[in-house]
Amino acid sequence: MDSFLNVTQQLLSGFGENCYIFIVTLLLAIPLGLIVSMGSMSGFKPLKWLTKTVVWIIRGTPLMLQLFVVFYIPPLVSNGSFAFPRMNAALIAFVINYAAYFSEIYRGGIEAIPKGQYEAGQVLGMTKGQIFFKVVLLQVVKKITAPMGNEIITLVKDTSLSSVIAIPEILMRAKDFSMQGLIWPLFYSAVFFLAFCGILTLLFSFIEKKLDYYKG
Repeated sequence: MDSFLNVTQQLLSGFGENCYIFIVTLLLAIPLGLIVSMGSMSGFKPLKWLTKTVVWIIRGTPLMLQLFVVFYIPPLVSNGSFAFPRMNAALIAFVINYAAYFSEIYRGGIEAIPKGQYEAGQVLGMTKGQIFFKVVLLQVVKKITAPMGNEIITLVKDTSLSSVIAIPEILMRAKDFSMQGLIWPLFYSAVFFLAFCGILTLLFSFIEKKLDYYKG
């Protein structure tokens, strides 16, 4: 019993690291992704193609590699005079990676809105800002809820990748126990992920029902 309580305490402590990465990544990547999506839809072609190229690179390379780049490249190119703390490096990599994915979800949602709705807003004398916030935004939110929910649930699981740069998250704690001959904490750690993902699934189902006012 004491062993179970000790393992649970250690895994909870590790899962706190996962939750911290998850929360900070969401808070920063959601607005950053919107800004990036505006760049990818910009009428200024150099900005548009630069944004699309950066998004392509980020989406086309593994998150694990991006963690290595952010953490190990700065000290290599600066001869050891500069390096990000481990957690900061993890957050930078996660925010950039998920902002790229979110930007494509935003872009798809915005471009799915019929052009006639923009034209109708212009006929009514609305500015571009008014059209976006009063006509387009709520419809976009409805369209992107499901794909955003999928990405956010994926983020929960991806936080375990932070262990590659020695962030003491839950799976790293579980592996430490396995080195001591205790294998079951590795499987027990899945309970934490399943519970968190289950809560998020229920939350997004509730949000989708609340947004069911729009059938487009």
